Amino acid sequence: MKWLTLIAAAYLLGSIPFGLLIARLHGIDLRRVGSGNIGATNVVRALGRKWGIVCFLLDVSKGLLPMLIPPLTGLTGPSPSDRELLGWLAVGTAAILGHIFPVYLGFKGGKGVATSLGVVLGLWPYFTVCGLAALLVWLAAAVLWRYVSLASILAAAAYPLILLTAVCLLPGWTFANLWPLFLVAVPVPALVIWRHRANIQRIRAGTESRIGQKKHQPAA
Repeated sequence: MKWLTLIAAAYLLGSIPFGLLIARLHGIDLRRVGSGNIGATNVVRALGRKWGIVCFLLDVSKGLLPMLIPPLTGLTGPSPSDRELLGWLAVGTAAILGHIFPVYLGFKGGKGVATSLGVVLGLWPYFTVCGLAALLVWLAAAVLWRYVSLASILAAAAYPLILLTAVCLLPGWTFANLWPLFLVAVPVPALVIWRHRANIQRIRAGTESRIGQKKHQPAA
C-alpha cells in the first residue's frame, strides 16, 4: 500500500503543468505560443530565459522529489532488492507519465525530458551516473547544432546504451541485480523520442527554433 500510494502521488505531482501555470500568471496561453508545448523550452520562447529556468527546475523537481522518498523512508536500502528497485522505478515512471499524460489536461502534456532528469538524479547511483554521461551528450549536441529538441533526442537515445556499458564495465553492477533498470531505461527514452516526432519533422523542414533565437509571437 505504501508503494501504491507513493506511485499515485508521483503521478499526480508529475501531472502539475508548471509551464502552463507560469504562462497563465503572465496572461499567456502557452499552448498557443511557439510549438504549443507546455515545457520549459516553450516557456523560454513565451516569457524569456528566467521563467524558462524556473519552469525547468520545477519540472525536474516533479521527478526528483518522489524518488527521494523511498530511501528516506526506508522503502529502499543501500543495495535495493529486485522488488524494492521495481517499486522505486515505478514511482519515477509514474511521475514521468504524469508529465506526459497529465490527468489535469486531458492527458495531453509535455515531452518528459526535465521530469525524466529528476528521476535519473534521484535513483542513485545507477541512473544518476548514467544520467550525467547522457547530460554530456545533451550539452555536446546543443553546442554543435543549437537544437534543444535534437539534444534531448540524442541524450535519450544514448541513455540505455550508456547504462548497458556501465553494467558491463563498473564493478558491482551486474545484470543479475540490476535487470529491473532496463524495464524503464529502454521504453521511457523511446517514449520521450516519440514525443519529439513533431520536432523531428520541423528539424527536417528547417523550421525548428534554435537556441538563441528570439521569442515566438503567440499563434493566431
